[in-house]
Amino acid sequence: MYGPELATYGQRVGGFLIDVGIPTGLLVAVLIAALATRDLTMILVVYGLSAAMLGAFVLWNSGYCQGRSGQSIGKRALGVRLVTAETGQPVGFGRAVGRQFAHLLDGIPFSLGYLWPLWDEQRQTFADKVCSTLVVQADM
Repeated sequence: MYGPELATYGQRVGGFLIDVGIPTGLLVAVLIAALATRDLTMILVVYGLSAAMLGAFVLWNSGYCQGRSGQSIGKRALGVRLVTAETGQPVGFGRAVGRQFAHLLDGIPFSLGYLWPLWDEQRQTFADKVCSTLVVQADM
C-alpha cells in the first residue's frame, strides 16, 4: 500500500467546495437571470444548456483532469491530489468518474461517509474505500 502524507479534512472540504460551489453558483446566477425574463422558452433553453455545460464541466474537471493528473481545480488550489491506494499514481478517467458516482454512498446514512475521513486511519470517505483511492498532499 502507498504511504504518502494524507490530505487534511479541511483540504478535502475546501477542494470540494471549489469544485462544486463555483460551478453551482454560476449555474444558479444564470438561471436567476433567465427566470427574470419570465419567458418560459428562454428559461427552458437556458436551463438545458446550463445543465449540459455543468455536466461537461464535471466530466472534464472530475473525470479527465483528476483522472489524468490526480488534481481537479479544487484539489490543485488546495495542494492535494487523488491517487490509487496501491500505487500512488493518478486513478485514470474511468475510476475518477466511478468515484464521483460512489460519492452517493457517502450520503447514506446521514452523510456519514463525508465525515468518515475525520476518524479513519487513511482519511477515506466510503467512495475512497470502494474505489481504493486516497487524497494526499501534492508533490510541490
